[in-house]
Formats: sequence, C-alpha cells, structure tokens
Amino acid sequence: MRRLLILSSSAVLIETLFFAALAPLLPGFADELSLSKWESGLLVAAYALGGAVAAVPAGVVATRTNVRRVTIWGLLIVAGTSAAFGIVDTYWLLVLARFAQGAGGSFVWTGALAWLITATPRERRGEMIGIAMAAAIGGALLGPVLGGAAEELSRAGAFVTVAGACVVLAAWALRMPSPGRGESQPLVLLFKAARSRRVLAGMWLLALPALLFGTLGVLGPLQLDRLGWGVVGVAGTFLVSAAIEATMNPLIGRWSDRRSRLTPIRFGLAVAVATSLAIPFVGDRWLLSVVIVLAGIGYGALWTPATAMLSDGWEASGVEHGLGFALMNLAWAPGHVFGSAAGGAVADVGGDLAAYGLAAGLCALTLAGIQSRNLRAAVLARASGTG
Repeated sequence: MRRLLILSSSAVLIETLFFAALAPLLPGFADELSLSKWESGLLVAAYALGGAVAAVPAGVVATRTNVRRVTIWGLLIVAGTSAAFGIVDTYWLLVLARFAQGAGGSFVWTGALAWLITATPRERRGEMIGIAMAAAIGGALLGPVLGGAAEELSRAGAFVTVAGACVVLAAWALRMPSPGRGESQPLVLLFKAARSRRVLAGMWLLALPALLFGTLGVLGPLQLDRLGWGVVGVAGTFLVSAAIEATMNPLIGRWSDRRSRLTPIRFGLAVAVATSLAIPFVGDRWLLSVVIVLAGIGYGALWTPATAMLSDGWEASGVEHGLGFALMNLAWAPGHVFGSAAGGAVADVGGDLAAYGLAAGLCALTLAGIQSRNLRAAVLARASGTG
C-alpha cells in the first residue's frame, strides 16, 4: 500500500508540476507574442481542455484494460508533450502542446487515483485522497520553480529534463504488481450516475475551485507583473500558496472523514468569496502576494472533500473507480477552461473586477445552496443509500 501511495502521489505531482509551470512564463509569452488576456487565457485553458476531451476515453480504457496501464500511458504522453512544449516557439504550437499535455494528464489522474482508491478502505478515503492532493499541490508548488528556471535558463532544457522523470515513473509503474483487469462497464452507467444529486454536487464542487484557480492563474501573474514583480516574485507567490495548500490537504482529508465532507467546503467557500473580491483592489505587490496566498488556501480547501464526495457518489451508483474518474476529469477540466478562457475574456471587456466578481458570486451562491435541506441530505448520505 505504501509503495502504491508513493507511486500514485509521484505521478500526480509530476503531472501537476507541468500544469503549473506556465504561471511565471505567461507574462513573457504575453509580451513576446503580443497576446491579449483572452489569448493568454486560452493558452492556460488548453491543458484543461485536453483533460476534458480525454476524460471519458481514459475511463473506458481503465475499465477495459487496467489502471496500471492507463497510468503508464498517461506518464509517457505527458513526458513527450511536455518536452515538445519546451521546444516549440509559436503560439498555436504552444496551445497544441498544452492541449496534448492535458490529455495525458487525464490518463495519469484516472489511472493513478483509481488504483489508489480501489486499494483504500472507505473510512480512510478522504485521508488518502488528501495525501495524493497534497502531492499534486506539491507539483503546483514546484511548477512555478520549473517555469522560473525555464524563463531564466533554458525552456527546452528545463522541460526535457523533467520529462525524463515521467519516463522513470512509468518504468517503476511497469514493475509494480498488476491490479488486474477492470470490469468493463457501459458508458450509460456513467451517465446514469451523473444524474445523481450527490454526484452532481460533487462535480460542481470540483468544477468551482478549478474555475477559481483558472481565473487566478491568468489574472494573478499579470497583475503581479504590472505591480512590479518579476518572474521570481510571481513564482515565489504561487510557491508559498502551493506549499500551504500541500500541508493542509491531508488534514482536510481527515477532517472530512471524521466530520462531514461539507464542513471544510463551507470554510473554503467563505475564504474564496472574501479574497476574490479583494484581489482587484490591491495596489501593492507585497499585499497582493499575501491575498493571492490566502485565496489559494480557500480555493484549495475544496479539492479533497469534493473529490471524496464524488467518489462516494459514483460508488453508490455502481460505477467502478476507473470509469468514475472520468466524472472527476469532466468536472475540473471544464471549470478550469471556463475560469481561464472566460475569465480572461471577461477581464478584457469589464476589467479584473468583473472576472473576480463573477467567481465570488458563484462561491456565494454555492455557499448559500449547501444550506438547503435537500442538497445537504444528498451530499451527506455518503456511506449508504442511493443518489
């Protein structure tokens, strides 16, 4: 179990590392390629868009082969496409490379987390998901470092070198005992599960932090750059934010196991509303870095309990974890696409306040909605009953 936890955590860490490496590179790309906020948002969103497109295929392959094979394929795809991202230098090739990275990332998450959750007792699921999420956030922590090294030294050298680590992980996964062939399940079962109120609630609560981080990932680096932070300052801000998130996620996972999935979600939503509304008004670079870190804490508090809630829901609907993780990818990926691309587009038209105000409004509505008796009953019935 320990080896599997280390392997799964390492796989999502390195996938998220490439995902997060763009933040300190984005201002440079925007200047060199004369990108609008919408074009910058599309470059950020391309990764998540690839993840959304590959979500269902990854789940189908997981149930028809096995989760180890899906993990290996995903790691190799991420390795190849990340090396390509380090080499190409035109806008649309960069977008295409990010899209393909995201598709590979969808396979990594489906394989690695389904493999881990299948081997984990239900009563420890939140804790194990929290550890894996902490590793993923560790990747988000190291991503800006990779991006900063690529900007200051060599983009090709940095990305190609780290892509080699994906190949090493794939080789390690190949040496792990096979978990066995999954049970082939029809896609109609997935769509049936998606009609469950519990599953729908979990998917929305995963889409929301993806939307929030997508908006912050586009507008945050650009605002920090305008206020005078260079690559190191931008990378340092997101580094500190990710370090705190990584530390708190296993604790949030245990909190959600012992209390309620909704308790940490309420906390995260309240912090998200306050910080999202504050960011556009900050005019000092140091204070902005502090507020972005606090926003990351609020946004990040949603990941683990929402993932655990969603896995409870699809399991109650009879969906295997390999196929069920298609629902996770179909939740976070469109959320990130909307947050990145639409957030950038809204900011182009109405300014950053409009984009952050929209994000805060969605958080406020969600916080109000989880107080309703019907939704609360749906998401708290995590151990028994139907959706």
